[in-house]
Amino acid sequence: MSMGKRAVWAGLDGYTAAQAAAFAQRLEGWGYDTLWIPEGLGREPLSLAAWLLANTKTLTVATGITNIYGRDARTTKVAQMALNEQSGGRFLLGLGVSHKPLVEGFRGHSYGKPIAAMTDYLDAMAQVQYMAPAPANTPKTVIAALGPKMLEVARDKSDGAHPYLVPPEHTAEARRILGPGKLLCPEQKVVLEADPAKARDIARKGIAIYLGLPNYRNNLLRLGFSDADMDGGGSDRLVDAIVAWGDAATIQKRIQAHLDAGADQVCIQALSDDGRADETALQALATG
Repeated sequence: MSMGKRAVWAGLDGYTAAQAAAFAQRLEGWGYDTLWIPEGLGREPLSLAAWLLANTKTLTVATGITNIYGRDARTTKVAQMALNEQSGGRFLLGLGVSHKPLVEGFRGHSYGKPIAAMTDYLDAMAQVQYMAPAPANTPKTVIAALGPKMLEVARDKSDGAHPYLVPPEHTAEARRILGPGKLLCPEQKVVLEADPAKARDIARKGIAIYLGLPNYRNNLLRLGFSDADMDGGGSDRLVDAIVAWGDAATIQKRIQAHLDAGADQVCIQALSDDGRADETALQALATG
């Protein structure tokens, strides 16, 4: 599995299957080696990963994240094994506990205590016996981790962490907790726009849904932001810390700040007015 320093994070529910495959192929052509895809309210991510892997040659497809409430541990494990065997080891499983409103309101499940739920799920995955041809190498699993306790689970029970909606300061703390040898792949939102008002408007649209979710709010409070920073679409201080905006050179500095803080790979989410990934930005940021 290739894990370059720059990856792309993109939701593809607004794309047709053919458009999603073409998008992945363009990323591959620009030199990205990993595409991270979420599990939201649209496509099932493991089946989408299979489609993207089948339509690319070298690109690693990672889930950022697969919801542990969406399928039991055995189903996830055997899918992870099958996708890696089929693709020659190009699938990276990212798992997360999601959020109570999505788990209970949308899926109709009971939302358990996050640390216990993730620990039990990883332990159950470790016990699964796979009765089919195995991939050449042991597949890797990372988990969505924000707070210190979940980062410790990532360190002790998985191959690393995929933090989301975090500044480089969080990356430094995450690396301290994870220690060496564990993957650390933070997501970074970017807006390729030098005008402050325009850039922050796009940024606020991109982060609005997350500021109402307790997991993210609690993490931002830990990082020194206040409730006032998160209300009204987010203060300039918060927006500027979470979303890198400006020209390509300015955004590259934020990406480098994550790498300097201990990230192995930065997952670039390029925001735009139309809700799709800004491909102009992604092409410009493909290399440092």
